[in-house]
Amino acid sequence: MTSSKVSREEKGPIALELAKKQKSISVAEFFEKNRHMLGFDSLPRCLITCIKEAVDNSLDACEESSILPDIYIRIRKVDDKMLNIVVEDNGPGIHKDVLPRVFGKLLYGSRFHAIRQSRGQQGIGISAAVLYGQLTSGKPARITSKIDSKLPAYMYDLKIDTETNEPRILSERIDEFFTSKGTRIEIEMEAAYVRGRQSVLEYLKNTSIVNPHARFTFIDPYNERFTFERASDILPKKPVEIKPHPRGIELGTLVKMLQVTDIKKLSSFLNSEFTKVGGYTAENICREANIDPNMVPHDLSMDIEGVKRLLGAFQKIKVMSPPRDCLSPITEDLLKKGVIQNCNIDFIATASRPVNASRGNPFMVEAVIAFGGDIEREGKADIIRFANRVPLMYQQGACAITHAIERINWKHYNMEQPKNAKLPSGPIMVLVHIASTNVPFTSESKDAVADIPEIMDDVELAVRQCARELSRFLSEQKKALEARKKIRIFESYTKEVANALSVLTGKDEAHIEARFLDILNKKYSKFIEEIPAEDNAGGE
Repeated sequence: MTSSKVSREEKGPIALELAKKQKSISVAEFFEKNRHMLGFDSLPRCLITCIKEAVDNSLDACEESSILPDIYIRIRKVDDKMLNIVVEDNGPGIHKDVLPRVFGKLLYGSRFHAIRQSRGQQGIGISAAVLYGQLTSGKPARITSKIDSKLPAYMYDLKIDTETNEPRILSERIDEFFTSKGTRIEIEMEAAYVRGRQSVLEYLKNTSIVNPHARFTFIDPYNERFTFERASDILPKKPVEIKPHPRGIELGTLVKMLQVTDIKKLSSFLNSEFTKVGGYTAENICREANIDPNMVPHDLSMDIEGVKRLLGAFQKIKVMSPPRDCLSPITEDLLKKGVIQNCNIDFIATASRPVNASRGNPFMVEAVIAFGGDIEREGKADIIRFANRVPLMYQQGACAITHAIERINWKHYNMEQPKNAKLPSGPIMVLVHIASTNVPFTSESKDAVADIPEIMDDVELAVRQCARELSRFLSEQKKALEARKKIRIFESYTKEVANALSVLTGKDEAHIEARFLDILNKKYSKFIEEIPAEDNAGGE
């Protein structure tokens, strides 16, 4: 019998054998084989990802405990491929009962189900760094934490059991030398330290800009120390946990909410389970959707067409914007302070948009445009992206922030934009921060924001607002340059004209020259003050 004529009876055992080979794997096993999804691909990036995850945890912990963060980062070279990384903070510490799982279990955290802004959302980050470290060095991570000055510090050496996604504690002991409250993590891993744009130093500089309340001390592999001092002693306002907002919520999410609720009336469900939906608004939404407000929510979940009408009513009935207290924006004033402390610039403009919502998650956009000073004058504008106070160092071209900025015609704002170029050229830095209860990243590595229309629109509007201020500044600069040229021309002929008029009128030459200079001073006094002394001298 040929293979093309296999009988139905013979197919059965083959399918059975294939079925026996099917098995589930743990999330740790999955990421062990797909670590690039978490940002562990190139060796320089592995280093930044590890430090970023540790610093994010430290900042979140300090802010939640109302502590001004003081974070220490040290990188030591072990050999040509291996680096030893230490990140230590002055936060509240982690209780020894939960510490192993915080660092040794993927998808374990306290913020996943909370609708409020935080840096860590998925419960993956720092445990992924521990996993990568053990895969490349074979060594455990060492974590030390102290929660009270009167209690001892506990030190753990642990690995992640990839089959069970549970921490495997190799040793546990008291550390008598760790005297201050806080947490310290030490990981050895295969990584590479580089300088330049996508470096640890650049990451810390950018982190300092959007976290002006934090102080960072960094010691690089060459034992060079860098300190980023805090620009403000004011802690960010703690974000408050809220319920979903109806604007932008998706069909599947709404169906699930209708299925699991214990509330028996649809109008009460809308009023109780969504933020900014009062009783009157709930009745209007039901009326717009042509649904009985007394209908049982679970029954509605069975009627997809009815759910779609309800979803459509969310868009038609005016619902107040989401509350701002679930977010922790940097604020325009502190953004200015952060940029000015870390960058030498000639001009800065800031803008912030009102709170909006996407997929039921509130978000807010803040933008900065800085110009001149030490910003690179050659090439295209420098775009610096942030999400929930965290720098986005990779995949700039795949990010909604970049795409929104590229939609702008920069020539309308007195900036040079080469033909077919999507960005302006010159000494321009565009900084955008998105604060959200759930940033829609394109992947688990959290490198780029997805192209959500509502977010892109707000980014574009905020950047345009800054660009208009820069345009006015550039126009003033152009006027000033033209005025200074006129002043120099006028000054160069003053003596000659005064002499000629003196001959014609018989009046004192010095008096005529003084009158000319008086007229010049009154008309162009603002620009005369801006001319350097040596330029004035040269024009006389």
